[in-house]
Amino acid sequence: MKPFLRWAGGKKWLVKHIDSIINLNHFKNYHELFLGGGSIFFHLNHTNQVFLSDLNGDLINTYLQVRDNVEDVINHLNTFTNSEEFYYQIRPIQFNDPIEQAAQFIYLNQTSFNGIYRVNLNGVYNVPYGRRTKDFIQADLLRDASLKLQGVQLATGPFYDFADEITEGDLVFLDPPYTITHNNNGFIKYNEHLFSEEDQRGLSTFIQQIIDAGAYYILTNAAHHDIQTIFHHNPPITLSRASLIGGKQAKRGRYEEFLFTNIENEFIEANRY
Repeated sequence: MKPFLRWAGGKKWLVKHIDSIINLNHFKNYHELFLGGGSIFFHLNHTNQVFLSDLNGDLINTYLQVRDNVEDVINHLNTFTNSEEFYYQIRPIQFNDPIEQAAQFIYLNQTSFNGIYRVNLNGVYNVPYGRRTKDFIQADLLRDASLKLQGVQLATGPFYDFADEITEGDLVFLDPPYTITHNNNGFIKYNEHLFSEEDQRGLSTFIQQIIDAGAYYILTNAAHHDIQTIFHHNPPITLSRASLIGGKQAKRGRYEEFLFTNIENEFIEANRY
């Protein structure tokens, strides 16, 4: 199924390859520690325990409310309108109720510019109105997402908080914010604030912990020689994708992505860098 959120830097482009990379019958539990829009989680058919987490507490609350209170979220969304005036009226409000917070998050995500989640130095969401004509209320998709999320463990926190939950035979999918990008699209400074080079090196250490636990990992990252040096555990797979970020300073085209994994199969060996 499709994700119910738009997410800049999301992995919709990877879905067409993922069945060639992952056979869930070969693994125990599934962990996704940079959840974002959850494209890979929603695509896979999970049979064992699933652990999803992200550093963004507003995002995780939205997943929790869709899982546990989807009809209340939909009802609240029905009180919103897709207009520039309403967007800037609702954007700064600090709701106290978790259901209202989730509805606000989904509304802003669906009506903002390019589905970007960005806050200023004071932690205030500041993405401009996107002038989208598509209906922001996707009730059936939210209900499907709620069913998919039943029984899933959701948590807020940095990736390294969840090391003890990873056991032998588990699969961990890692999609961190890219510190190094393929084109100068204006988000480098923001991404460096979100996930620095030091964080990338910490993630490399974390991957070694996954390997030492007898578990498996998949890491996506920018195709750059510095990234290959940091994540030295396994040679990367090189995959091509279309640029999804628009704007005056962006150049649409095709870009290479690195995918690192300790899973072995014919598809992976055929695409080694």
